[in-house]
Amino acid sequence: MATADCLQITREVGFDHLLTADQPYTTSYPLPFQADSVKTARDVTRSTLAGWGLTELSDDAALVVSELVTNAVRYAMYAGHRRGIELLLMRVSPHVLLAVADPSDEMPTPKEPDFVSENGRGLYIVETYSQRWGWDPLDSGGKAVWALFHAGP
Repeated sequence: MATADCLQITREVGFDHLLTADQPYTTSYPLPFQADSVKTARDVTRSTLAGWGLTELSDDAALVVSELVTNAVRYAMYAGHRRGIELLLMRVSPHVLLAVADPSDEMPTPKEPDFVSENGRGLYIVETYSQRWGWDPLDSGGKAVWALFHAGP
């Protein structure tokens, strides 16, 4: 399946539905607005990929999910939202889609990476380690920021 086809499926079905539906090869996990949600998201990502026999993606996917959840916690918390964050992993062979939904409507905007400062590199890392990334608005408000990984043949 081509990358564009995988992304089209998520848009046709809708991230809102994927976040609440119990689908095969799909893991959805709620996360609170807490710093330790980043570690939880990495652990869920690694265990899900191991269950799918895709441990070779674990390091890159864990790094990317760390950045996405960090951004979700940081920006949604400042926006004063009460709804939590949702982690979604979906296997659509030969791809794995990793998405983090948060209640903030603020569009993710990549910054020029500054390798001296402690922040501002998150989306650069996401872009570097994933095949493609983007975001989609949710019907229920907020957005899902996603990254796509190629998982073999």
